[in-house]
Amino acid sequence: MLKQLLIDRGFLILLFIVNLFGTIYGYIWYEGQLAITPAKYLIFVPDSPTASLFFTIFLLFFIFKKNVPYIEALAIVTLFKYGIWAVVMNLLTLTVNGYLSPAGYMLIASHGAMAIQGLLYAPYYKIKLRHIVVAGIWTLHNDVIDYVFEMMPIYSSLTTYMNQIGYFTFWLSIASLAIAYFLTVRKNSQVHYNF
Repeated sequence: MLKQLLIDRGFLILLFIVNLFGTIYGYIWYEGQLAITPAKYLIFVPDSPTASLFFTIFLLFFIFKKNVPYIEALAIVTLFKYGIWAVVMNLLTLTVNGYLSPAGYMLIASHGAMAIQGLLYAPYYKIKLRHIVVAGIWTLHNDVIDYVFEMMPIYSSLTTYMNQIGYFTFWLSIASLAIAYFLTVRKNSQVHYNF
């Protein structure tokens, strides 16, 4: 039943609209940080909305029964990575501060869903090893920009933990790449469209 829902055209259009508006909202969320970010780093700062943008592009093509493997690889890796990252950062904020704003709980729910949706569509991606390699270069380069050049998302109460967060994020990137590899390249599943 889940498989049929995932490829149902109406559901795909709804998911596309939700992700499109979520992506736009995500870029608006970063507006303050983007305003103080040097132009050469702008593309690397809004991590989560860029991840959902990759998935939104995938959905647009998927609705028309097309595959875009480089985008698919970027989507599965970054959706999982930044979905899990945001959940962990908000839980860490809750631990450090002793409370979390309603927006923080919203971020936990939305980013948790973000991570899951990328994995649910893994059987439909046409990803090969070269696509994972490109996604890996993008993802690890982004970590360097975030934690070496200090362009990471601003969580004021967590600034004293940036070294530990950077270390965690690096290994989360590796785990995300490994999961994407095992769910796509290694599995090498052949899926037929039935919608």
